[in-house]
Amino acid sequence: MSTAATTAAPTATARPEPSRRFSVAPMMDWTDRHCRYFLRQLSSHALLYTEMVTTGAVLHGDAVRFLRHDECEHPLALQLGGSNPADLAAAAKLAEAAGYDEVNLNVGCPSDRVQNNMIGACLMGHPALVADCVKAMRDAVSIPVTVKHRIGINGRDSYEELCDFVGQVRDAGCRSFTVHARIAILEGLSPKENREIPPLRYDIAAQLKRDFSELEIILNGGIKTLEECREHLQVFDGVMLGREAYHNPYLLAQVDAALYGSQEPAITRAEALARMRPYIERHIAEGGAMHHVTRHVLGLAQGFPGARRFRQLLSVDVHKTKDSLALLDQAGELLAGH
Repeated sequence: MSTAATTAAPTATARPEPSRRFSVAPMMDWTDRHCRYFLRQLSSHALLYTEMVTTGAVLHGDAVRFLRHDECEHPLALQLGGSNPADLAAAAKLAEAAGYDEVNLNVGCPSDRVQNNMIGACLMGHPALVADCVKAMRDAVSIPVTVKHRIGINGRDSYEELCDFVGQVRDAGCRSFTVHARIAILEGLSPKENREIPPLRYDIAAQLKRDFSELEIILNGGIKTLEECREHLQVFDGVMLGREAYHNPYLLAQVDAALYGSQEPAITRAEALARMRPYIERHIAEGGAMHHVTRHVLGLAQGFPGARRFRQLLSVDVHKTKDSLALLDQAGELLAGH
């Protein structure tokens, strides 16, 4: 386990603010520590986010488990779900002590489960409360406090209301906003439908950047290629990719050169999988199962012959064998030369 999860926070001067030029979105059940370790093998610069962790889980559950990460995952942000300023401040302190580079407040998740606990997108209807939460966290920690939100929710989806939300949260000290450029429909749509049915409105997010030019505005929602990233970076301060980065992770291997000017050659697919082997061996030695890790690498083979067999080995056959590392090596042979 990472020593960062248990040691005191470095001084603020030792931890520069992470670049948000390119980030991978927090995704429930997906961006766990194994996924982030894998994605870091592909890009040194991409900012990685945890899954959303509720304040209750951090404060009253197994905090070490929820905050656990490997040193190599940096730059790394913790996304919190909650609406109690004191609890969010306490959780942010634990995040800073665990070594995270940023703490982010979720004001975008539309699921019924989190709405019932006043978490996520429903908070867009309570901008003063979000401002109180941000202020409490900023008062508690020296690392950046950021917010991820929608462009509105049903019943509160005018541009004026969006500006009111951003303005109140800005006045509480927030300087970086990640904008999922869709509204959230809080009744009648599943979280999956909320990622697909409300139309993308990049124009609204662009107007927000023009009207709040002093703020860092990161665009999220529907971005699939590095060419689209470059285009959006003409307008926005950063881009955040979600499902595309997960299902087609090798896209991250091009990020450092394309968006950060790195001269290092891109890692190959085969090299990326090979780098995961020692990590998987350690996980198994600690009592874990290989599929906890390999479920996140299935997209590595996307787009070339052998992809189907690669996925079969690591998602189906892995449950039927006593020698999982031999299967990993077979999967690696399929990637040879790619």
